[in-house]
Amino acid sequence: MSGGARLENANPVIFQRSGDRLLTAAEADEDVHDPIDDREIFDILFLLQRPSNDVKDAESIVSVEFTPTIPHCSMATLIGLSIKVKLLRSLPDRFKIDVHITPGTHASEEAVNKQLADKERVAAALENSSLLEVVNQCLSTRSI
Repeated sequence: MSGGARLENANPVIFQRSGDRLLTAAEADEDVHDPIDDREIFDILFLLQRPSNDVKDAESIVSVEFTPTIPHCSMATLIGLSIKVKLLRSLPDRFKIDVHITPGTHASEEAVNKQLADKERVAAALENSSLLEVVNQCLSTRSI
């Protein structure tokens, strides 16, 4: 970087990808109940940098914790909304989905978490066609 600018995230945590999971015949069979586990949530969110998640299939709860790249990341709400939408579209309706920022990693953590936890705010955001288009672009699997 020129001009003496300093890096905001000088020491990012980079995880090695564990590889693709082999799909078994039982998993491909829609008539066989297979529990939803951490690995399935990672598969759903495969484009993200290792969000932390907790799955309680029997209780129908999925909790995903993500860390923005810098404490003042202006895209934290959009990232959280995109994660929530991806899970809402991918999981059965019976699941309660909790998406929140890792504690202590963002300046507006409380406000963003409050927005992501509010069903009415999420629904209103998704009724905004411009915002929905941006979320859909975030979830697109096209190569950049």
